[in-house]
Amino acid sequence: MPPRTLLLTAAAMLAFAGNSLLCRLALKTTGIDPATFTSLRLFSGALMLALLLRLRHRSAAMAGSWPGAAALFAYAAAFSFAYVNLDAGVGALLLFGAVQISMLLWGWRQGERPGSMSLAGLLLAFAGLLALLLPGASAPPLAGSLLMLIAGIAWGAYSLLGRTANDALAATTGNFVRSMPMAALLSLVLLHSASWDPSGVLYALASGALASGLGYAIWYKAIANLRAIQAATVQLSVPIITALAGALLLGEALSLRLGLSSLAVLGGIALVLCARRRATA
Repeated sequence: MPPRTLLLTAAAMLAFAGNSLLCRLALKTTGIDPATFTSLRLFSGALMLALLLRLRHRSAAMAGSWPGAAALFAYAAAFSFAYVNLDAGVGALLLFGAVQISMLLWGWRQGERPGSMSLAGLLLAFAGLLALLLPGASAPPLAGSLLMLIAGIAWGAYSLLGRTANDALAATTGNFVRSMPMAALLSLVLLHSASWDPSGVLYALASGALASGLGYAIWYKAIANLRAIQAATVQLSVPIITALAGALLLGEALSLRLGLSSLAVLGGIALVLCARRRATA
């Protein structure tokens, strides 16, 4: 992998992990509510992406679609509300696992036939998520966990809807812009519980403009020089980066349950990816 691609890929993975950290940090340590965080994240992300699109080509037009925007909004809203009481590392694992598993299941529903290695990997990943959610002293809150799984499924749907986009940056910009009225409506409906403070607003803007908008733009630059299997595999690092950063920056515990579940989920997905690589070799 060329050094420039390696640096871009590393920066993108840090940005993806940063979304979880910024959201959890904001909802844990500041007065901002999840609906306001969602709105500010999507608004600032839309502004950053529109700026990047204009800088790339002054006459560039936005693309995207309303279904894509709806999936993006569902992901962002469920993500924020989940992090009210989920640790950053647990949330990232649930999100990443749900995204990958939902996309794999969709592919198989469309006619992709899994071999024994792929099937074993999928079952292992499912088992890892189930083990994480089983009742116990170290189990994450069920409501937050279910919301994060919904966020992962929504992001998987968003990714599938965007696979045919000719211009990823233009499509993402259009989807972010279209999600703005949905976010505004959410904030209006929950206006009675709205709250914010300067720190919370700053974290939300950083999540939208930097970790989301700029992070996605960096990822699109990197992915142009990555094979599909490389792009999928490198994302296995995101939950690990998030869990370690959550422990260092937020004082979150690295429990044995989280460690074993991470090995099962990420290991299972890695098996599926290896099987795909062999099948296309």
